[in-house]
Amino acid sequence: MPNSSTEQPPGLRERKKARTRAALRDHAMRLFREQGYAATTVDQIAEAAEVSQSTFFRYYPSKEAVVLTDDVDPLMVAAVRAQPPELGPLAAIRAGMRSVFDAMTPEEWARERDRAELIATVPELRAVAIQQYEVAIGLLSEVLAERAGRSTGDFAVRALAGAIIGVAIAASNEPGPRLSKGFLALLDEGLAHLESGWFIGSGADPSDR
Repeated sequence: MPNSSTEQPPGLRERKKARTRAALRDHAMRLFREQGYAATTVDQIAEAAEVSQSTFFRYYPSKEAVVLTDDVDPLMVAAVRAQPPELGPLAAIRAGMRSVFDAMTPEEWARERDRAELIATVPELRAVAIQQYEVAIGLLSEVLAERAGRSTGDFAVRALAGAIIGVAIAASNEPGPRLSKGFLALLDEGLAHLESGWFIGSGADPSDR
């Protein structure tokens, strides 16, 4: 008898929904590249994906949500939670981050790079993305609190989550393509500095330790 606790593969309905969602996203990103974000309408995206406008809104509440919905975040959270309990919070985040990015296909890399570039270059998308940092801090706080056995409302937990998001922002603002190998190296380097306790006023570089 199969173990009911074993994760089952998605059924036909779930696979169909996943395909429709992916088609909407892929056609939207293609249209954004070809004719610009502002010039692309929900009707055009739905038509390209061969679905109705109402179907579009069942998957995405708005055009901007197609770009701002981050499919990598849930994978990252799961990867961090899967790390050995003896790892510290930052070490677990760095290991989880590496495992997720190492598993991404070239197509997934290209899609995420396109999404990051679009957010960076479209002012209205960038403005909403900045507002979402609070959501990201809350998500990270949950993971950090779990590993530390502390409350998500603990200020120290939220402060560390905010610092991690700050490292990601700093890395994304450096010259060079976003979500590239160089960006990931900078992100990991910044998290290593944070993990070591190094900061500008300490007078010591973590590489000297």
